[in-house]
Amino acid sequence: MFILREAMFKSTGLQMCQKRTTRTKKAMETEMHTEQGAGLLAESSATKKVPEGPEEDGPLKARGQWANKAEYLLAVVGHIVGLGNVWRFPYLCYKNGGGVFFIPYLLFLVLCGIPLFLLETSLGQYTSLGGVCAWRGFCPLLGGVGYATQIMILHGCVYYMTVLAWALFYMVHSFNWQLPWSHCNNTWNTDACFQFEGRNLTANITALPENATSSIMEFWEREVLQLSSRVEDLSPVSWRLALCLLGIWVLCYFSVWKGVKSTGKVVYFTATFPFFILMVLLIRGITLPGADQGIIYYLKPNYTRLADPQVWMDAGTQVFFSYGICMGSLTALGSYNRFKNDCFKDCFVLCVLNSGTSIVAGFAVFSILGFMAQEQGIDIAEVAQSGPGLAFIAFPRAIAMMPLPQLWAVCFFLMIIFLGLDSQFVGIEALMTSLTDLYPTFVRKGYRRELLLLLLCIVSFLMGLTMITPGGLYVFQIYDHYSCSGPSLLLLSIFQTMTVGWMFGPERYFDIIEDMIGYRPWAVFKLCWRYLTPALCMGTFVFSLVRWSPPILANGLAAPGWALAVGWLLTLSSLSMLPLWATYALLTTPGSLHQRICRLRNGQFNPSPETENKHLTFELQPHAPIGRAKVSNQSEVNGTTTMSEGVA
Repeated sequence: MFILREAMFKSTGLQMCQKRTTRTKKAMETEMHTEQGAGLLAESSATKKVPEGPEEDGPLKARGQWANKAEYLLAVVGHIVGLGNVWRFPYLCYKNGGGVFFIPYLLFLVLCGIPLFLLETSLGQYTSLGGVCAWRGFCPLLGGVGYATQIMILHGCVYYMTVLAWALFYMVHSFNWQLPWSHCNNTWNTDACFQFEGRNLTANITALPENATSSIMEFWEREVLQLSSRVEDLSPVSWRLALCLLGIWVLCYFSVWKGVKSTGKVVYFTATFPFFILMVLLIRGITLPGADQGIIYYLKPNYTRLADPQVWMDAGTQVFFSYGICMGSLTALGSYNRFKNDCFKDCFVLCVLNSGTSIVAGFAVFSILGFMAQEQGIDIAEVAQSGPGLAFIAFPRAIAMMPLPQLWAVCFFLMIIFLGLDSQFVGIEALMTSLTDLYPTFVRKGYRRELLLLLLCIVSFLMGLTMITPGGLYVFQIYDHYSCSGPSLLLLSIFQTMTVGWMFGPERYFDIIEDMIGYRPWAVFKLCWRYLTPALCMGTFVFSLVRWSPPILANGLAAPGWALAVGWLLTLSSLSMLPLWATYALLTTPGSLHQRICRLRNGQFNPSPETENKHLTFELQPHAPIGRAKVSNQSEVNGTTTMSEGVA
């Protein structure tokens, strides 16, 4: 039976999340000192003795903090400013009414994006814990939210790196004297290969061979992907792409292997370099002939599109994807902040920067696409694409038409690599943060964290090999469509806001934020957490289910039934954590059903602002005698037992 002391929820940390089944006396003493910040003392576990080992005697490593605020801001910028800003947002603007798309986009940003962004970052900063432990302490009944986010990160680790492997493959080939995708004199080209030669395309269109394919399409499908016509063709593995994938994973591992100490230094370059390249591409793009026509296509408003529900769903899902909401990463990044950091101002600065980058990227992308459309004498609608089609087909074709194409190709693919690596750094760091907080006495000793991270990278790398096979592109598209899908993010957003708005209480959460930053946020956030955000998310979620249709894979291939089944399993692997955890928590909590729900609906955490996260140093301070612990009533004891044994 765990005993609750009076100072339990006045410290700066929650009690350790994991349920420890075997401890030595010395490990127990160390743990009790560490949990002094949480105020939770446990009885001696003499009946669960195990032989003491030399590693059990080692001190726990410090959890760590950002060296300064710049590291935190750059890490978040690297996470939220990613590939979606460059290859998804500009296309959605063009597709959904040009400048009119800004109306639903900004509405979702104000009513959903910023409130959820503040919620997740402040939760991590207040608890100094990653996604899993933070949510289990915040609302023990919905602790599955934390697990769901980590599973989504794990899925992202598998397929997101494939994009970077493709980009690295292109970049290596960009150093050739002649870009290999700009001509048809390669070993992989077929007799149907057609080389685009600027303005000669319109005049020679009748001279094209039957089923003609462009040189860039043959490079993409026959050389890079070696694409098959069947989803089942998952062998052999492309050894060149495997080397690229391995190189990306090695770079990623050594960027995060020391936690925020290494990640905080890496982001100084990886988070700023893409902005430099983007500005270079923007300046180059707007000076190209035809750039003005591309920008007009990008911004030209079509007000009738506002009546299309699909436009609103695209705006909502874009906000969730580009801001990394409901992925657990923002909570993990915030957990390394100092307690008094002004997360409210940071929230607005980062959100404005992210959306501003998306808008600027649209000018860069469509100015270059306008140039390409003019050079080929075709409508820009024929060259405007989204996702990998923009990065690996449309843009390389446009670059091949520029002077000094090798220079622009290297710059563009370096930007793609660093945009993706930043997001991946943060995702892996968030996953490791949750594992470290779950099992601190195991992970924070010796080189266990580095070895655990290495194991995670190796497993993700091996799983990613399935996406660099002849059928790998289809596997990638299934992962991309289902594992971190819009409905999953929307559903998690609903649960998060309902937890704050209706279970924990927005007024109590305002008190928490005020403890950290010294003032209360705007009252509109209460309305968002309680009504506006869940209502918008619910409407978008229902519409996404009503309008759902099976994904169409590359080359118009319909996904077979087994592939759809695998896709839904990927979706359920994360969402199933919500009911599974809630069921487990209720079954392991004593009392009637009503008592269990009352005990589990709210976590009681109230870190002391005066400590400024000093508990993170793990200094062994003398703890107060157990005799000083006070309990007001028996139900308080039961409630504490519930949180410690039934949930932790």
